[in-house]
Amino acid sequence: MMNQKARMHTAEHILTAVMRRLFGSPRNLEMHLGEKKSKGDYAVPRPILDKDVAAIERAVNAEIMKDDRVSFEVLSIEAARASYDLWKVPPGAETIRIVFIGGFDATPCSGEHVKHTAQVGQFRIKSYSMKDDSTVRIRFSV
Repeated sequence: MMNQKARMHTAEHILTAVMRRLFGSPRNLEMHLGEKKSKGDYAVPRPILDKDVAAIERAVNAEIMKDDRVSFEVLSIEAARASYDLWKVPPGAETIRIVFIGGFDATPCSGEHVKHTAQVGQFRIKSYSMKDDSTVRIRFSV
């Protein structure tokens, strides 16, 4: 059985990329990855609706079903800074790992991931709530 944490973490990358495409959310504002369910907060330009949540779930599952290869590359901080949002770089770090999900997403990350997106399995949004007019919390599982 595929490592559940790796499945959840890869799903989070895909969800974050979908939120960026659909709502312009630059990144997750807060994330908690659990074994059974996870949650992430995202900046949104307006309160999201049930139809938006359905579109998010469809887009995440469509990417998962593509069975894209998940790979990584280690870059110098200077090289990475030119192309990536390096908002959580540990002090003193000289290199950073960039995780690629096919041609769909590339994000700095040191976490564990699956080798192909289909290994994530079915993505489900369990619930969502607006924390305020411009922040949505999405609870999900795989």
